[in-house]
Amino acid sequence: MRGIAISPSNQCCSSGSSSPLQFQSQNTLPSQPYRTVNLNPLLQFNKKKKQNPSNGRRYPIVSKISINPSNNNNNTQTPIRPLVVFGSANADIYLEINRLPKVGETISANSGQTLAGGKGANQAACGGRLSYPTYFLGQVGDDAHGKLISEALQNGGVCLDYLNTVTDAPTGHAVVMLQPDGQNSIIIVGGANMNCWPHTLSDQDFEVVRNAGIVLLQREIPDSVNIQVAKAARSTGVPVILDAGGMDAPFPQELLSFIDILSPNESELGRLTGMATESFEQITQAVVKCHKMGVKQVLVKLGAKGSALFVEGEEPIKQPIISATKVLDTTGAGDTFTAAFAVALVEGKSRNECLKFAAAAASLCVQVKGAIPSMPDRKSVFDLLQSH
Repeated sequence: MRGIAISPSNQCCSSGSSSPLQFQSQNTLPSQPYRTVNLNPLLQFNKKKKQNPSNGRRYPIVSKISINPSNNNNNTQTPIRPLVVFGSANADIYLEINRLPKVGETISANSGQTLAGGKGANQAACGGRLSYPTYFLGQVGDDAHGKLISEALQNGGVCLDYLNTVTDAPTGHAVVMLQPDGQNSIIIVGGANMNCWPHTLSDQDFEVVRNAGIVLLQREIPDSVNIQVAKAARSTGVPVILDAGGMDAPFPQELLSFIDILSPNESELGRLTGMATESFEQITQAVVKCHKMGVKQVLVKLGAKGSALFVEGEEPIKQPIISATKVLDTTGAGDTFTAAFAVALVEGKSRNECLKFAAAAASLCVQVKGAIPSMPDRKSVFDLLQSH
């Protein structure tokens, strides 16, 4: 039986004065009884295993755990709901180049390698590395790239119970052209991420979503899938964060109406609203338009300028970056930020604490090449926060 290490205290930083985030629907627990497991000291699962051809392992939904930090007989019962990431998985083909090629030009790369990635897999890997119980739901092809992704996520402590392997589409992949300053240009091939989805998700998939502590979505899988997941989460009051990254297409209003937090970067916010986002004032006006679309909370990633959380009717909360000693690769930094924010949020941290925790995680991410390999562990994030 596989265990996932988890910090007994689940503390990400010292308590702040600002209030926790509020959602359109309360994040209440379903009325069904908890399934209890004994934890000493790892998080373990006790539901009957069901074979998954993609990884050979099954784990149950986490409903309740017993934590015994002192290894005595006085266990403390603590409800734990997992982070559930529903999204994409790619094999990222990294090419290190001095500059982008011009039209009609062929250039040589300094090096190349293939690593696991994709916005969904990146965010799930981040949750696992931060020692929070994390499930990843998505699709990979029955190929070497699919195995690469499965192994990378398993090694990071991510539960792949509901990862689906399809035979009629290859694993999604991306070509990442990395320049010396750490900036990148990316071309994505959807593959299994965009194809072979069932018309209606399975009851098992819906059960995982309804029992989550928080759900993360992105736009590298079909909107129709995201809408089903967001509806299921809303039905039991589970908050949903939608990362706006992915397909460059209009957002369905139905999807926006079922999410709690939208998390775009500046350019994604501009495309969504059709407004300029070069200054903070312009960003604020664009966010107002998002509020009018029904999204009450918008978490904007501002790159080198940090981030800002906008809650309708309140003053925005700004978070500067935590400077990195070196920037090797920005790939996956936004995914790290969003996932770390979600982990801090589901652990009950305040708005300011969530932003700081996410900023620290993203700062560590850009100092390592590759997306999933760059995801920081919880101790490293703590150490960085304590030094600032």
